[in-house]
Amino acid sequence: MLASVAAQTPTSEAVARLLDHIFGAQRVVNVQLLAEGLCNFNYRVELDDGAEPCVVRIYGRAPDACQKEAALLQLLRDVIPVPEVLHADARGLCGTGPFIVMRHVAGITFRQLRRTQGQTAIAEAAYSIGETLAAFGRYRFARRGPLGANLEVSADLEHNGPNALPELIDACLASPTLRSRLDERVGQRVHALAWSRARELARLQEETCLVHGDFNNRNILVQCERGRWRVAAVLDWEFARAGSPLSDIASFLQYERQRRPSREPHFSLGYRDGGGKLPEDWWPLARIVGLTRQCETLTQADLPADIVTEVAELVRATTEEVSM
Repeated sequence: MLASVAAQTPTSEAVARLLDHIFGAQRVVNVQLLAEGLCNFNYRVELDDGAEPCVVRIYGRAPDACQKEAALLQLLRDVIPVPEVLHADARGLCGTGPFIVMRHVAGITFRQLRRTQGQTAIAEAAYSIGETLAAFGRYRFARRGPLGANLEVSADLEHNGPNALPELIDACLASPTLRSRLDERVGQRVHALAWSRARELARLQEETCLVHGDFNNRNILVQCERGRWRVAAVLDWEFARAGSPLSDIASFLQYERQRRPSREPHFSLGYRDGGGKLPEDWWPLARIVGLTRQCETLTQADLPADIVTEVAELVRATTEEVSM
């Protein structure tokens, strides 16, 4: 029932009623739907009486995603910059689906920074992002796999075994949907790359660090603090899992090109300075890990045409850059 309610975008009036029910004395003066959310509904809310603005995140998926994200934000708040949780309800209230109310964090996304600032700002932010990602490694789990509502690790049956990543790539390459979107020669190159690094990729299957799962430009807020750009908050933890940090590294650097670097070497320097350890030949390994997700994306049937073109080109460019 909650999923059907949350499937449609809640109105500003519904968000105002929700906060009135929670906070009572504070009147909502403005509700703004944020454009950055892709799977859920995020609203910036201004209150009267000079109260700090907050963000209401209403989930378009199962209640477990809300409970999981709330638990992670509470766990991480003293080590990793994340929004402060003011209220959470995995059951929903006032006709809305599961939701979290968080204190608003000032800043812009790294995506916006790259569009509006120069290389110095990008380098500073990338270094800070590397430092921040290194801190994820302080959290380890008994085994790898997706995190559940109570941060327990569920069995990752589809991604087990020493050759899990090359086998997953091969399964994607066999998909008729992907084959209709990706040049056959590029697919052959992807297969060859994955298996050429099978031994190194197998070692990644032994890692059980906290992984964000969607560590990209939109989910990292930065701000200029004392004249230097730093991470203000890491957002949207609903895809978090236990696994290899190279997964998040691959996600953040998937558009980086060695011939035209912008985030490197600043990001990896920040990661090392923050205590993170990178395997030998980490760059090509990260590119192949990134290919895994890109190939999975190309198997999705209802993918917009512009996304298909973008991801297929990303796969092609990556295979040209990485040597076996």
